[in-house]
Amino acid sequence: MKTAIIIGSGFGALSLGIRLQAENWKVKIFEKNQAPGGHAQQFKHNGYTFDMGPSLITAPEIINNIFNKAGKKLNDYVELVPLEPFYRLYFHDKSFIDYSGDTEKMINQMKKFNQRDAGNYLKFIEKSKEIYKAVIEDGLGSTAFNNLGTMLKFIPRAVKLNALFPAYKVASKYFEDFRHRFMFSFHPLFIGGNPFKVPSVYLMISYLEKAGGVWYTLGGMFSLVQAFVKVFHELGGELYTNSEVSEISIKNGEVQGIISNDKFYGADIVVSNADVTKTYSILKSQDNRYRNVSVSGKYSMSAFLMFLGVKKKYSQLLHHTIILSHRYKELVTDIFDRQILPDDFSMYVHVPSKTDSSMAPEGCDSIYILVPVANLQAGIDWEEEKVLYGEKILNYLEKNFGMDGLKNNIDYIDYFSPRDFLIQRNSAFGTPWGLEPVLTQTAYFRQHNQSKKIKNLFFVGAGTHPGAGLPGVMLSAEATEKLIKKYSYV
Repeated sequence: MKTAIIIGSGFGALSLGIRLQAENWKVKIFEKNQAPGGHAQQFKHNGYTFDMGPSLITAPEIINNIFNKAGKKLNDYVELVPLEPFYRLYFHDKSFIDYSGDTEKMINQMKKFNQRDAGNYLKFIEKSKEIYKAVIEDGLGSTAFNNLGTMLKFIPRAVKLNALFPAYKVASKYFEDFRHRFMFSFHPLFIGGNPFKVPSVYLMISYLEKAGGVWYTLGGMFSLVQAFVKVFHELGGELYTNSEVSEISIKNGEVQGIISNDKFYGADIVVSNADVTKTYSILKSQDNRYRNVSVSGKYSMSAFLMFLGVKKKYSQLLHHTIILSHRYKELVTDIFDRQILPDDFSMYVHVPSKTDSSMAPEGCDSIYILVPVANLQAGIDWEEEKVLYGEKILNYLEKNFGMDGLKNNIDYIDYFSPRDFLIQRNSAFGTPWGLEPVLTQTAYFRQHNQSKKIKNLFFVGAGTHPGAGLPGVMLSAEATEKLIKKYSYV
């Protein structure tokens, strides 16, 4: 039986662990923190339950494929609830759109702002579908781009689909109203991408959501982590928590194993679901040849998170609500390029207790707020800023957004800053998304799923192809599994 060690226990690691166990590998997963899940951990306080990372499920068929690989059924482990609308988008002029998978609802809402845009809705969705077909149905997302030949084969098709142009530019060809241009270009932000720079291949998310829906899993996203862990254990996998990997040991150009808690564990292969920069920093060999190996490139933004337990319910908040500044491109530029902390902000608000009463005490709501901010390269002192910044967000929600009495009704509050992503999650520069998914850091130009220099060292998760987001990291597991199979049969 071949042996594999996986560093980290995010969705990419758990997906790959299940896949390898189903192929009769013996897999050990090592997690730094007390609980598995990587960015998808969860905590509870006085009846309030908070997911700390991903908050929605798209493309459930990708998750189903992993369970099917293990001979299991997803519905036997978690209960998925469809969300309708997917989210509500509030604009600076107090207008809003309920973003939905229902064609008629979308067109009717868009007609209020621009008749031409409404007429182009289905044309845009068809364009999104073409890109989705290439990435998902034809398997480009689950195919590793470890050699230039694969990339060269993809480029003509990408050019034909206009998939290499910036996402916002392509969306603007279909829509004139600022609301619609935002609504059909913002999805790259979910994976750490600047909509004005990332290739429009990520516009496929519009069709992905329309075709597969947007879902919530009862008990929060951590219930999906628990489901993956349960299947992994049922297949014979071993999971070690409170077990940070301090070294990947290399001899004669091959990985020998890892060191965790001062103990050596050997394996035929090692896969890192950890941050790529962190992974390279713990490579150790007798001749020190990997001492200066590093990751170069432009890193993505970070996020400032707030967790609120509130003793009052607010009707303007749906399960998923996006509240937008009057600025779009300028704000994104401040975050990604100028790397400053501007006075205005846009935010994503997740209120799972709107759907699942178990997530908060009766009559209360658990609220998760995510505000995109610059990564730690900006030099912002978050220990000094976080309470002040949080107060600014609360003031805006209460005085400008209309959540009357919010501050007086807060039963619990906590923060998670870019500094916490660095310390608790080992995320380089405090960004959970790794390198920004611009064209020159996508596919072949992103960290490969298999190391070029160390053939039995592999990568999975947001830092490698195809990138961040729940579907992305699960597809990366499939891509990496294919490479492992190829390597193990040589």
